[in-house]
Amino acid sequence: MSNGTAVTGTNALDRYFEITARGSTVGREVRGGVVTFLTMAYIIVLNPLILGFVPDSTGAFLGGGTGQGENLPAIAAGTALVAGLLTILMGSVAKFPLALAAGLGLNAFVAFSIATRSTWEAAMGLVVLEGIVILVLVLTGFRSAVFHAVPTQLKVAISVGIGLFIALIGFADAGFVRPGAGTVTQLGATGQLSGWPVLVFCLGLLLLIALWARAVKGAILLAIVVTTVGAFVLEAVLDLGARSDDNPGGWALTVPSFDGVVDVPDFGTLFQVDLFGAFSAGAVGVIGAILLVFSLMLADFFDTMGTMTAIGAEAGLNDEEGAPPHTERILVVDSVAAIAGGLGGVSSNTSYIESASGVGEGARTGLASIVTGVLFLLSTFLAPIVSAIPSEAAVPALVLVGFLMMQQVTGVDWSDLEIAIPAFLTIVLMPFTYSISVGIGAGFVSYVLIKLVLGKSRQVHPLLWVVAGLFVVYFAITPITDLLT
Repeated sequence: MSNGTAVTGTNALDRYFEITARGSTVGREVRGGVVTFLTMAYIIVLNPLILGFVPDSTGAFLGGGTGQGENLPAIAAGTALVAGLLTILMGSVAKFPLALAAGLGLNAFVAFSIATRSTWEAAMGLVVLEGIVILVLVLTGFRSAVFHAVPTQLKVAISVGIGLFIALIGFADAGFVRPGAGTVTQLGATGQLSGWPVLVFCLGLLLLIALWARAVKGAILLAIVVTTVGAFVLEAVLDLGARSDDNPGGWALTVPSFDGVVDVPDFGTLFQVDLFGAFSAGAVGVIGAILLVFSLMLADFFDTMGTMTAIGAEAGLNDEEGAPPHTERILVVDSVAAIAGGLGGVSSNTSYIESASGVGEGARTGLASIVTGVLFLLSTFLAPIVSAIPSEAAVPALVLVGFLMMQQVTGVDWSDLEIAIPAFLTIVLMPFTYSISVGIGAGFVSYVLIKLVLGKSRQVHPLLWVVAGLFVVYFAITPITDLLT
């Protein structure tokens, strides 16, 4: 339903979140919020695994630990706390069904490209600075101006590319596809499907498809619950354990077994920040720190732009220019999330495309985000329960949502090469490079180039020239860094 609908709600909650106006119900919002949480809960387990095993330049580990993995519970608690607070903020301020958490890819960049060259406190300081820079760009209108300067058909391509990307995430997290010898990916670990967890994923996906085809209400949530129960039974009988080189048939991210129910959270990573520590001569240095902040900023900047466009399109909330409602508020909250992630010691937080799973369940408003945020906060105490849901049971939702977003591909005029080639590069490079930003950057640069060689440079918005130039620098950041540092 479009933003301009005249339908109004019957109570304060309904009117505030525009539930009826957007064609939704409180029940759908709650279900959507739960589904989004279930498809994102893996970050509570995965973020600690990425951040907790990397020593900084002094040999220290995140949160002041002295050994690898020593502070995983604290990192998990901090991850859930920041994600919960910022997702609630997104729901209550921007009123948009978008959840936030520590960004995958961004956390690896912070761990391996920043912390190893400075200290963890200095690395988080750069994350805070990156968030401040983005917030300034939002408040000055630059970030929104860039968004509106992008041609509508490129925005459609961004949504389609993200659909393929999250479908790939679903297949990869389930072990259905894996890195292969001499190939980018292959079916299973050996070119064939193997292992009981992959079977759980396949059965969960087939169940979801059947429920969706039958238009069963709550299809995604029901499929996740049923598949999780089956995973618990399977693990109890066969004791499959976690996937490893010695155990390729194990569970990918989370073993479905309870180790207690409630635990007291440890927030030891909070406020472990040295704002300008990376700028010192003994650390990264001024030029190196600036380049690292630039890299973080550009990835975060355009990941969010693509994500909110895709979510809004899938929910039917975008306007004629492809912009979701309350765009400015969404961008402000996302900028604050980057700052909060640094202050929380858990890396930059950003908008999650997995929110599309909740939209697929019917979520259309910020109430769904508040439900997701509350569940994240509860998970700081209920970490054993959260960590018991295997990815194989949750990620079939991502594959289905990938299909739903792929349907937007008809919005691109494939007979017009001036837009078709940039759209194609945008769509294919997101899953091929495992990066939303790379796909967007390739689309922008190729769009500007084609207009230039055809003598149509005046058709390119001035801001797109700036952004395309920034992406050229972004793609060449490694040789530039090596040259200047």
